Amino acid sequence: MKISYAPVFIRQYNKLDGELQNEIVEKIELFRKKENHKLLRVHKLKGNLLGSFSFSVNYRFRIIFEYLSKNEAVLLLVGDHEIYS
Repeated sequence: MKISYAPVFIRQYNKLDGELQNEIVEKIELFRKKENHKLLRVHKLKGNLLGSFSFSVNYRFRIIFEYLSKNEAVLLLVGDHEIYS
């Protein structure tokens, strides 16, 4: 899967500590293969994020994204549960 990054995602990512950044990179690599989506708990979002999806980095952090096509996604936000508001 081809992945692109929204500017706000890059800014949020750059503010995180290096260990968490490494974990995020690992999860993005897993996300590239659809068979890993269940492992990452990929799910649709509701409310003001309707049309977007999310997957888990760890217990606390999530990545919000949208599919651009069947084989392409854009990562929009990364952070804790506050990114949902």
